[in-house]
Amino acid sequence: MGRLGAMHPDPPLRPPAHRVDPRAVRWWQLRALVALLVLTAPQLMVLLVSGAPAALFWFPAGTVLVVGAYALVVPGLRYRIHRWEVTDEAVYTLSGWLVREWRIAPISRVQTVDTQHGPLQQLLRLATVTVTTASARGAVTIAGLDAGAAAELARSLTATTQATPGDAT
Repeated sequence: MGRLGAMHPDPPLRPPAHRVDPRAVRWWQLRALVALLVLTAPQLMVLLVSGAPAALFWFPAGTVLVVGAYALVVPGLRYRIHRWEVTDEAVYTLSGWLVREWRIAPISRVQTVDTQHGPLQQLLRLATVTVTTASARGAVTIAGLDAGAAAELARSLTATTQATPGDAT
């Protein structure tokens, strides 16, 4: 029996079945490179304009090393960890690389389903599906899906939600 005397069993606790699209690794790497440009460009501009000593150029070099290492290591870790699944009962996600977050959102609590396609995602034909629930914890996000798969997931999840009794509150 489910918690609080409910007449239905709790969703099974197991890792979600599906990985994100392999192109998500490239997306995460490109995002890190954009961050690298945003961080190093101002450092270099200040150093060049101010006529600072050459020794201070270690700061942008350090930024390049740290962000470059992140771009090489973390996206692969995230790909191995990030998973998702939608069943008739719930939306499951597992994400994070340093701190892992496992979310289970019952279908009866789903309020809206949205898709996003940022510029880098559009370039790689990827999308993010955001499932807004009646939870104080916030929306459940599945990032790094193939754009076509994301559209189909949003369509099927909306249909499943509409067929599920409850008021999503």
